[in-house]
Amino acid sequence: MDKLVITGGNPLVGRVRISGAKNATLPLMAATLLARGKSRLANVPDLRDVRTMGALLGTLGAKVSSRKDTLFIDTAGAEGDEAPYELVKTMRASVLALGPLVARMGSAKVSLPGGCAIGERPIDQHLKGLEAMGCKVEISGGYVLAWAKRLRGADISLDIVTVTGTENLVMAACLAKGTTTIRNAAREPEVVDLCNALNAAGARITGAGTATVIIEGQAELAPLDHRVMPDRIEAGTYMAAAGITRGELTIVDAPLEHLTAVVGKFKEAGIRFQPTPKGLVVSARRAPRPVSIITGPYPGFPTDLQAQLMALMSLNSSSAVFQETIFENRFMHVPELRRLGADIEVTGSTAVVKGVRHLAGAQVMATDLRASACLVLAGLAAEGETHISRVYHLDRGYEAIDQKLTSAGATVRRESEPGPGKK
Repeated sequence: MDKLVITGGNPLVGRVRISGAKNATLPLMAATLLARGKSRLANVPDLRDVRTMGALLGTLGAKVSSRKDTLFIDTAGAEGDEAPYELVKTMRASVLALGPLVARMGSAKVSLPGGCAIGERPIDQHLKGLEAMGCKVEISGGYVLAWAKRLRGADISLDIVTVTGTENLVMAACLAKGTTTIRNAAREPEVVDLCNALNAAGARITGAGTATVIIEGQAELAPLDHRVMPDRIEAGTYMAAAGITRGELTIVDAPLEHLTAVVGKFKEAGIRFQPTPKGLVVSARRAPRPVSIITGPYPGFPTDLQAQLMALMSLNSSSAVFQETIFENRFMHVPELRRLGADIEVTGSTAVVKGVRHLAGAQVMATDLRASACLVLAGLAAEGETHISRVYHLDRGYEAIDQKLTSAGATVRRESEPGPGKK
């Protein structure tokens, strides 16, 4: 198991290129199951979750290969319908195989999902939508069993906004007979990216990016040929890195059109943004001004950047209030930030962050993907060494983060930790 050791205090100065979006790549990989043949996905990040999804597709009979940042997925021989626990337990996005498998194969056996332990993330809306489309569903032995001779179009009103639920139902509806309308659909850019790729493959989807998505089912789709959108969460993380170290980063391929709420809050904190022909220059010279947020579905402030902004606000000039509305356990990074000297009080879904003058290095433990990024940011600003254990979470969602930070002047090294009972 690896850990990161960060010696803080260096302003980041340099250039960072944003990788393809993990949260767009995974549903696109699942969507290749909707057609027979060889799909091509470009701008794919080299991440643990991407490799896990590739392994899952392999168990279904697909052939997965890569060249540089391009992924080739040949589903001509993909006849399996089971997503096993051994793979699904590590990554919630594996549940995205459910809709495509039922739509193309007529049946699916998918383990209930795992992933980060940040709260309850049930898949009841996925199942409700599939049942409305004529799918029979059972849950047995930790697996979802689903089958339908052919799905049929339906009018589906989701009880809550769910990104993976919207994506699963959109994919299933692409091969259903008739028209499907999904109301209260997720509006995230990654949903739009998926719909754009499916439309290019012969689907007929309208309304992507709005609360109502309409899908006219087709008899078949062509393989995908698509370039994955840049990762807006990674971009926001590096913006926070420039701010917390009072440095100056040129961020290349930052999807600014999808970061309006984030950039607005960072500007409010005093971080400066300057578009240039070479990329977006993000800089800061002093302690951030206090900024309060309420997380929400897109286009609101993303829950996936709440922890990173909290790291920045740990050094703010007064106090800031964070309200988390998406996941009930999304403050698991707070005890670790306190170990570094942050002053944070949590009551229910609200955290009050009182700014301190300095953070100090310590041994901390990552609890989930975004908490990992939060602790990296805090370590970059802390005095002395910060040791972050369990960074396998980080490797699920950030491509080569230690290398990217090192290239911008950070002092970061990766070390192997001894396992339990070993020295």
